[in-house]
Amino acid sequence: MSLIGETAGKPPGDIIKDATDASFMADVVEASKEQPVIVDFWATWCGPCRQLGPALEKAVTAAKGAVKLVKVDIDKNPAYAGQLRVQSIPAVFAFVDGRPVDGFMGALPDSQVRDFVDKLAKLAKRTGPSPIDEMLALAKESLELGDMGGAAQAYAQVLQADPQNVKALGGLAKVYMASGDTERASEILAMAPPDAKDPDLDSVRAALALAAEAPSETAAFEKRLAADPDDHEARFELAKALAGGHKLAQAADELLTIIEKDRTWNDEAARKQLLTVFEAAGQMSEVSRNGRRRLSAILFS
Repeated sequence: MSLIGETAGKPPGDIIKDATDASFMADVVEASKEQPVIVDFWATWCGPCRQLGPALEKAVTAAKGAVKLVKVDIDKNPAYAGQLRVQSIPAVFAFVDGRPVDGFMGALPDSQVRDFVDKLAKLAKRTGPSPIDEMLALAKESLELGDMGGAAQAYAQVLQADPQNVKALGGLAKVYMASGDTERASEILAMAPPDAKDPDLDSVRAALALAAEAPSETAAFEKRLAADPDDHEARFELAKALAGGHKLAQAADELLTIIEKDRTWNDEAARKQLLTVFEAAGQMSEVSRNGRRRLSAILFS
């Protein structure tokens, strides 16, 4: 059966989407810190819901991304409807900065639905970047400039206002990791929600994994390599030690040397370790960009 007729004209999934109790925090609470999110609590048996739903979708689509619409089937996902004390459906809530600020119950005329959405769209244009967003930008800039103290202070300020801010937790963990304090970095990681996704969190997780398996000394491996430059095991262990000491560029260089000489050595152990080094460095870092260019040259030469 063709789905063309069913999907034609529907808005992109990032503007209008279905949510569950499991995804509500990410799809509504966290997303509303970036732009207003409208939540439509509905059920398949609800006649007024079938009237209101298309009107909401049409108005949100017309707003061209200024607001988002999240639809929650309360029969399958009753938790947040209960927390918000939804007594009847359809029930609509507008979330801004992580909390509900407006709403209505029952089906409204299309004109009132448009007015409701337009008011939120104007709010989005008026508010601009939040103070937390501005502080996060300052913290990131400080981190990139090597000002670890300034970055740590800015991330800490964000966490005072929002203790589970994923970007601040990832950034602060990265500060501690760059400073060599793996224990504190691990503690910060543990504060993040288990399903949190953030490049800085991923980077620190990879860096901690590298540190956990790193040899403590390099002298023995360097001596073996001086005697035999093709001792891949010694070079691999040297790379692990360098990566564990956060010398990621040097570690990548050693791993690439192994791949260049024998790309399949030890079930491609060097290539697999190199990918972890890239993740620890950050996928957009100079270490990763230069390493990927050299790896491509080796693999496709």
